[in-house]
Amino acid sequence: MDAESQFRNQLGAAVLEVWGDLPRDLQEAIFETAVRDAPDQRGELAKLLHERHPRTEHPSGA
Repeated sequence: MDAESQFRNQLGAAVLEVWGDLPRDLQEAIFETAVRDAPDQRGELAKLLHERHPRTEHPSGA
């Protein structure tokens, strides 16, 4: 694994770890960037984040 891939993995793991503590606008910006090139994965990523950090559930409950 090259250094950039390693750093991406480390940063991704760190973001998952602190996701629930991030301000909502930052969560949304990171989320939108993450799914920009993979829109079919929106639901899966949202589900993962909601399961790990229930307080990040969308206000409408969806």
